[in-house]
Amino acid sequence: MAIGATMHTFEVQLADVDRGVYEDLSLRVAQHPSETDAYMITRVLAYCLEYEEGITFSAGGVSTGEEPAILVKDLTGLITAWIEVGAPDAQRLHLGSKRADRAAIYTHRDPAKLLSAWRGKTIHQAEDIRFRSFDSVFIDEAVRCLTRRNTMSVSVTEGQVYLELNGTNLETQFSEHAIE
Repeated sequence: MAIGATMHTFEVQLADVDRGVYEDLSLRVAQHPSETDAYMITRVLAYCLEYEEGITFSAGGVSTGEEPAILVKDLTGLITAWIEVGAPDAQRLHLGSKRADRAAIYTHRDPAKLLSAWRGKTIHQAEDIRFRSFDSVFIDEAVRCLTRRNTMSVSVTEGQVYLELNGTNLETQFSEHAIE
């Protein structure tokens, strides 16, 4: 018998001062059985940091051959943003960068290892892909706060991320990396 996804809810107050985005979000997040808690919280944070009209999680919660973990579509159904989470391979980045107006990556993994794996590979407009990483200690602390029903506030000011998750306050500065 196959194990189904675990549902998590997130009531989010988002205040992204850097982008001028202020929203209250109610998210139902399906955690695929193969998905770690660290990947899921990174996915939720990426959703918040990329929030705009038309954003959605892909079916099943994890990247598939056809879609990234998160994507943004315009009113006509065209993909405008391809947002990967974790450690996508160069071929997925190449595809996503070609299919969408913009592409981004958010990871909780070692960015140096990812950059090394992508070095020398063909990635369409690699220099335009936003690549951000979170400190692993920050992600580990956030994972310890997770429950099935979550309340969180995410504030972003000058690249600093302030997270209040189920009563615990955390902060980090995401790191930006150039793909060569």
